[in-house]
Amino acid sequence: MLKGVNLKNPHLNKMPSDFLYHLNINVPNTADTSVIQKQFGDIVAVCAGGTSKRMRELAIYLRPILGIKDNSEPVDLCESGQRYAVYKVGPVLCVSHGVGSSTFSVVLHELLKLVKYAKCQDPVFIRIGTCGGVGVEPGTVVITKDAYNGYLKNEHEIPILGKRVVRPASFPDTLCQEILKYGAKSDDGFNTIIANTMSTDCFYEGQGRTDGAVCEYSDNEKMAFLKECQKKGICNIEMEATMFASLTQKVGVRAADVCVTLINRLNGDQVSITMHEKETFEQRPFSIVGRYIQHLLLN
Repeated sequence: MLKGVNLKNPHLNKMPSDFLYHLNINVPNTADTSVIQKQFGDIVAVCAGGTSKRMRELAIYLRPILGIKDNSEPVDLCESGQRYAVYKVGPVLCVSHGVGSSTFSVVLHELLKLVKYAKCQDPVFIRIGTCGGVGVEPGTVVITKDAYNGYLKNEHEIPILGKRVVRPASFPDTLCQEILKYGAKSDDGFNTIIANTMSTDCFYEGQGRTDGAVCEYSDNEKMAFLKECQKKGICNIEMEATMFASLTQKVGVRAADVCVTLINRLNGDQVSITMHEKETFEQRPFSIVGRYIQHLLLN
């Protein structure tokens, strides 16, 4: 049974209006959101990715899948906000979120409020991105089950009012299985797996890399750390999964993280694939998520 979005903030019910500042979308009357409902009420999936270019490409990619005949340039609905790009293609939003949890959390809070005001019914949030692999071949698509932080704990921590708040960080297993079942095909030519993900606040030292501006550990220490990751079922490393999992889990919105690996970190830290290979790899989560959305709309 489809349901609306109920957020965990009683203060929202007392606000006569709400300006989603970073999206530059104004909800002038929270008691009557008919205008917002008309524009966004049909949304069934919100897809988020790091760059505006990738989300523009995803919007174009989804058009034929959704049966939309349109060759025009996608319109960035939030261009005036100058922070995040938002493209609407049928009942799907494609939104850029920048690099890391901090920039993603800003737009995620506002997107969650947007689907609430629009009275969307059970929308699914899916992050599409690139990542480093741990013991898997470059080009492998990883659907995240449990997200681990840089301390290798399956949780997200955030300071709130000067206190350390810890929340669980897992994605719904049923959704992971559905995306694998309806999104992946045996003849894709690449592997799609469900595994755990480590999400860090730092791209270099936090991920145990030895190619940053500062490094105070040895290659052996790095390898020991990556082996410890493997013991926890971690097959990829990125910078958003713990926050994304914990926030969507907190508010009861279904979400998934679908990323393609560009490198096997057990073999080194530098990305060595060509730009053409990178662009080809980036299309792989598109196909997985595109098929899943197609299934979502038929059921």
